Amino acid sequence: MSDSIVIIPTYNEKENIEKIIRVVFSLEKSFDVLIIDDGSPDGTAGIVKSLQTEFTDRLHIVERQGKLGLGTAYICGFKWGLEHDYDYIFEMDADFSHNPDDLLRLYKACSEDGADLAIGSRYISGVNVVNWPMSRVLMSYFASKYVRLITGMKIADTTAGFKCYRREVLQTIDLDSIRFKGYAFQIEMKFTAYKYGFTLKEVPIIFVNRVEGVSKMSGGIFGEALFGVVQLKWSSLFRKYL
Repeated sequence: MSDSIVIIPTYNEKENIEKIIRVVFSLEKSFDVLIIDDGSPDGTAGIVKSLQTEFTDRLHIVERQGKLGLGTAYICGFKWGLEHDYDYIFEMDADFSHNPDDLLRLYKACSEDGADLAIGSRYISGVNVVNWPMSRVLMSYFASKYVRLITGMKIADTTAGFKCYRREVLQTIDLDSIRFKGYAFQIEMKFTAYKYGFTLKEVPIIFVNRVEGVSKMSGGIFGEALFGVVQLKWSSLFRKYL
């Protein structure tokens, strides 16, 4: 068993799922993989289960009924990872927008460089996004600036979803109290870790928009992030972080 588990939420990712799993398992460091599938009607879960015979004890799947939200998928995965005694718990997309090679750099940031939470950052060294329309690049970039302003976090990419947590972070955060499900989930997890005094470190990555499959992005997700961050900041004023 590896000391690291990579959580990959899926909904209709049949074009990508086998390829991403094989690339992760080909890396020089051993990572286990946990798929959280939200009832994909395209057979994503079936592909994963067929691969489990090849990758016994390294590939795991939790099947949920229906689309329950990105945040709840990760919370489910975090709890699973803690229950199974992993020391490093990763978030990663299934669609190759996150380069699996960067798992090694995120791992190093936590295992050797003192980070409690390593963040694959699109904006720490310029704007490193490929194949996004300019409107989306600007929306994401300025959303991160806005979140940084409101929360006080010294993080360039506050909505990033490619991350490595040391298990102590997820043990400290009350996962059942995390309220947001979309982009604001990513902000809330970083902000909560930040408020508890954990060390957050950004690792520069190049984010490449998906080539295959369908994006799950929507305007409502950004709306949740923009209004949710004010709620987060306000709530934090009345909460103790020990």
